[in-house]
Amino acid sequence: MSEATANGITALHGHDAPATAAPHADTHQEHPIKLYMVVWVWLFILSAGSYMVDYFHVQGYLRWTLILIFMVLKAGLIVAVFMHMAWERLAMVYAILVPPVAVLVFVWIMAIESEYTLLTRLTFFGANP
Repeated sequence: MSEATANGITALHGHDAPATAAPHADTHQEHPIKLYMVVWVWLFILSAGSYMVDYFHVQGYLRWTLILIFMVLKAGLIVAVFMHMAWERLAMVYAILVPPVAVLVFVWIMAIESEYTLLTRLTFFGANP
């Protein structure tokens, strides 16, 4: 016989289970090793590119732009594949990615505000402290 559980769902005992039971819903999904190997190769290529920026003594805004691009690409690969975000529901992705983006937007706004504050202080109080 079956018994009602605390949440109202009936639990089947081993002798009450139907002969053609459905597969377990919590099945573990494994990704092919080729996917991880391809990501590792791309991470190696991106890291080599990042080191080449320093090796060839790239200077100025180009240096920082290249380093940031390589950094974001590597972080995106790591988050998408190794943290399994590529297979999560969109709500979970938004819950994890939106707060850091909001923080970056607020930091950018504060940087603009700081320039305005500095300009105002220099205008009214002069360059000498």
